[in-house]
Amino acid sequence: MSQRRERRTYTQEFKQQMVDLLNSGKPRADIIREYELTPSSFDKWVRQAKKTGSFKEADNLTPTEKELIALRKQNQQLEMENDSLKQAALIFGPKRQVIDANKHTYSISAMCKLLNISRQTYYYKTKEKPSEAALEAAVTEEFNRSRKNYGTRKIKAALAKRDILVSRRKISQIMNRRGLKSNYTKANYRKHTSNVNHSDIENTLDRAFTEREPLEAIITDLTYVRVGTTWCYVCFIIDLFNREIIGHSCGPNKDAPLVKSAFQTISHPLTEVKIFHTDRGKEFDNKLIDTILETFDIERSLSKKGCPYDNAVAESTYKSFKVEFVYPNTFDTLNQLKLQLFDYVNWWNYLRLHGSLGYETLIGIRNLRLAERILDNEHGCGSVA
Repeated sequence: MSQRRERRTYTQEFKQQMVDLLNSGKPRADIIREYELTPSSFDKWVRQAKKTGSFKEADNLTPTEKELIALRKQNQQLEMENDSLKQAALIFGPKRQVIDANKHTYSISAMCKLLNISRQTYYYKTKEKPSEAALEAAVTEEFNRSRKNYGTRKIKAALAKRDILVSRRKISQIMNRRGLKSNYTKANYRKHTSNVNHSDIENTLDRAFTEREPLEAIITDLTYVRVGTTWCYVCFIIDLFNREIIGHSCGPNKDAPLVKSAFQTISHPLTEVKIFHTDRGKEFDNKLIDTILETFDIERSLSKKGCPYDNAVAESTYKSFKVEFVYPNTFDTLNQLKLQLFDYVNWWNYLRLHGSLGYETLIGIRNLRLAERILDNEHGCGSVA
């Protein structure tokens, strides 16, 4: 199942982050694909950043320029209609032929609408078995898109979404031939200790990690990342509904303000959160966190002392984070870590295939489950009637 983001507006901060990712060395094509941007919009943001440093149209276009753009658009539409209708009348052939002849001049979607043909029909082509070279290129492409994290299982699932059916054995042969080695083959660990909260607060969550409603239970933990010659810390807040990272932060100190910063990045209403579960680290046991939980009437839940299984989802997420993000990369500054962390969280939520979820993305699972709830509610209402 493929999913698309909901239509959204882009903040000035988001546009600047996209430009910063480009300036940090991330390929333009990857940014456009992973964040589902149009090339024209992204290129415009880059031009605006260089020209004025502002992303507001009013700062980059004069009234005369706006008027000219509108006139050109109207004129192009009229030209397209005239050319397409004339050619359709002369050719008396498939409508696709008309679109093919003009696709480098006019918008395909606009011509499809004018000629009363769906874009799906236009783009449909008989599936052909890819050549050996094309298959190797596809395997390599999906491996690189995964940031060198996918093994044969996830690459097979990713290729299936592209209607390329191939066995894991074949994928393994290609990976060996091309020297494609997953980051998971070289996991690394370091023991890390922390002060313990001896509070009598119980483990309300009690390892009930599944069958949760959206924002019903959120969990968190901290981990460490080497930055230059010092250690910095990362905090993720995870929604157990679909295990999506809904909040994140990083900083030089392992403390409550770092956790608060992660809360501040959550785009959902905190009044919907019922349970906040953590381990017994002292960074979660203080007046600052207590104030947040009391303000939004959120119940606290604590793991048992020395029992990582009580917070297994967070432990699992950080294990993947270390293998996929921390070990393969080097960070010289905190700002570099912040930018790359923002990019990784987007990939984790929107693009990464999760084996425990049937090789779907976290956002795809969220959309599917919410749709199922709507259908169940409608069916229930219909039954009562």
